[in-house]
Amino acid sequence: MGGLSLASGGWTSNLIVFLINEFNMKNIAAAKVFNVVSGLTTILPIVGGIISDSYLGCFTVISISSFISALGILLLLLTITIDALRPQACGDGSNLCTSPSTNQYVFLYVSLALASIGIEGTRFTIAPMGVKQFDKPKHQAMFFDWYIFICYFCWALGTAFIVYVEDNISWAWDLGISLACNILGLAIFLAGKRFYRHVKEQGGSPFVNLACVVVVATQKWRVPLSEQTQHYYHDPSDKTTLVPTKFFKFLNCAAFITEGDTKPDGSISSPWRLCTVQQVEDLKGLIKLFPLWASGLLISTQLVMQLSLLTLQALKMDRHMGPHFEIPAAISIIDRILNPFLAKYTTFSLTPLQRVGIGHALTISCMAVSALVESRRLRVARSHHLQGQKDAIVPMSVFWLLPQLALNGIGEGFHFPGHIAFYYQEFPTSLKNTSTAMVSLFIGIAFYLGNVLIDVVQRETGWLPDNINDGRMDNVFWLCCTLGSINFIYFLLVASFYKYKNMDNKPNVVPSK
Repeated sequence: MGGLSLASGGWTSNLIVFLINEFNMKNIAAAKVFNVVSGLTTILPIVGGIISDSYLGCFTVISISSFISALGILLLLLTITIDALRPQACGDGSNLCTSPSTNQYVFLYVSLALASIGIEGTRFTIAPMGVKQFDKPKHQAMFFDWYIFICYFCWALGTAFIVYVEDNISWAWDLGISLACNILGLAIFLAGKRFYRHVKEQGGSPFVNLACVVVVATQKWRVPLSEQTQHYYHDPSDKTTLVPTKFFKFLNCAAFITEGDTKPDGSISSPWRLCTVQQVEDLKGLIKLFPLWASGLLISTQLVMQLSLLTLQALKMDRHMGPHFEIPAAISIIDRILNPFLAKYTTFSLTPLQRVGIGHALTISCMAVSALVESRRLRVARSHHLQGQKDAIVPMSVFWLLPQLALNGIGEGFHFPGHIAFYYQEFPTSLKNTSTAMVSLFIGIAFYLGNVLIDVVQRETGWLPDNINDGRMDNVFWLCCTLGSINFIYFLLVASFYKYKNMDNKPNVVPSK
């Protein structure tokens, strides 16, 4: 996992700068492409989880995805080493620069797509596979802590070292190192196959079972239900007899036994005529999770907006530290350094939802600080008459961005592990591989929501021109702060009504050490 995180951190963290400098894209256009790519890398893991749960298992999905990732990074490397695959170099994507040709765009987007698809099958599939190597909850908790720590630490290392290489040596060296890390990570993973548990293919799709519940319940919706549990079908292998709950009582029809539903030996005659009580309750559990899952969309959209706009801020600020050292524009490494330590050492005795709630509050604070810092940056730009000067650097240190990055890192250190622990705990047993990818799914959707928000702001206001010194990016941050506050109130409301399925409101899914 370390090698794969190093590789992905190396090519994604400075992607906006890569698109501006090497493909002559305008600033806002590059930020939007970055959002699309980031959306792919975070939406597609749900596909990897589904395939893993239903057919191939974690090991095969991780292996194939790692190979595809290496192929995508190799193609990106070719765009740098072969002149014909990129436009002629120029400054910063101004109107005088040559735009990429159609073929160059196609090659670039295919490369980015393959590298993104490669990430989807590894980042969130490794977590459930790793947990399955342990039997005791205490050891599973330790794995989750170390998984998050290593994931973020390697991402931060890749961002710091590899991004420094691309800014000060060459993009070819950066992508070459990323490719080497990817191949090394894949080789180490494959070498350990004989030591892994639970690497066999799965026996059918749990998602088909969920679809059966909906179909059968719809077919039987007029059947009068009984309150007696013996009238409902239970899996003969279950050691305990579940009592159908009254939540979404309509779905209980799917497990209600009617004439012809079972064979003489008591088995189900067809899965599209009768389901087990466990299948029904699994679907109900997912429905209960949806309101909480939806609250993750806006908190992630705030982080996405900051992530994409922060690089544009840094490019317009003084990034020098001494006469010879210039900090990379991808300064968001600061929050990546904070994340692993916070994820590992901030579990306390909080429930997963309490950790998520703290993350909400800190993220809102981060947006407010971002707005205040941007307001000051714009005042400095006006005082030095820098409006209208496309290449102008505001004489304000990039270190002014550190407070918002620190708040971002602390907030994510709370809500990201909280989300992963919560969904792994509350998801049905048959969907554990998919559970951790649910976090990735709302982050991925948030990248596209971020693009929609940028489009609306650009269309309806003058806050985000291509030269941000002429705009009001501070108002964009205040807008995110307002939306985040509304979302936080919604989260508190739905969280107050949620009852933990497996823990009776005791801290952590997988209890902390």
